[in-house]
Amino acid sequence: MIPIGDATGKDTKFCLACTLNRTIPNLSNAENGRLWGLIEVAKRRLVSSLLALGLPVEPKSAADPERGIAFDFLSPTDHHPRVITGHDNGVITLNIEEADDAKREKIRAAMHEPYRTLLGHFRHEIGHYYWDRLVRDSEWLDDYRALFGDERADYATALRRHYENGPPADWPQHFVTSYASTHPWEDWAETWAHYLHMVDTLDTAHSFGLEAHEVDLEIEPFTTNDLWRIDAENGEAFLRFLNDWIRIATVVTELSRSMGQPDFYPFSLPHAAISKLHFVHSTVQRVGNL
Repeated sequence: MIPIGDATGKDTKFCLACTLNRTIPNLSNAENGRLWGLIEVAKRRLVSSLLALGLPVEPKSAADPERGIAFDFLSPTDHHPRVITGHDNGVITLNIEEADDAKREKIRAAMHEPYRTLLGHFRHEIGHYYWDRLVRDSEWLDDYRALFGDERADYATALRRHYENGPPADWPQHFVTSYASTHPWEDWAETWAHYLHMVDTLDTAHSFGLEAHEVDLEIEPFTTNDLWRIDAENGEAFLRFLNDWIRIATVVTELSRSMGQPDFYPFSLPHAAISKLHFVHSTVQRVGNL
């Protein structure tokens, strides 16, 4: 691995996305270069989405060591055979083997996951970062706990229980994924990731002229009863966004099936998860409007 230093964002040789990198793979290994290239494509899409939403994207530099973001892209070695993808105080670690399709698919199948991608990893881990930035110690915290649960529950114990016993049998009625049932932090991160999936997908569809109201498809729309707050000013707009996305995602899923490919969106959103998505949307919107 090659530490690239404490980027400040002032060096014109680096774009914003590059200033977020703290450690990159050892490029004397040609395979590492290929994997890193794939990682950077996914990371840049993440950064583009965050900026479009008006979210703060700042490097963890000497000027902002506590609130910034840093990426460590690591690979297993003889001395450190296990690299765990995760987040810690703004530092996001990614095992570069996740960029190897065969290895990632093997992990996905072993963990019985319907979806596992580089972009999904980035969106999930950055969700932990934005929980720290937007929710922790904020006026949102009590409402967060009412929806997602109390994050002060022991995290290590929750993880151990999940991997030893699996998710609760009724998780599909309450969470976007089975992993979201592990702990309130993971519920937030998974919901955050799905919100970014939805925003980026719908934005891309619109950019190519694909409009949900032109889709000949009947759905049972979500209503104000599913919102985090029924009287929220952004409620109607959020519901239009959500129901439009469902129409577009359904069409693209059918296109995927027509090619014999896995479902585009292999999840089913329960009503209980919609209020959480609305809460995430509201926190993002508040930042974007500041």
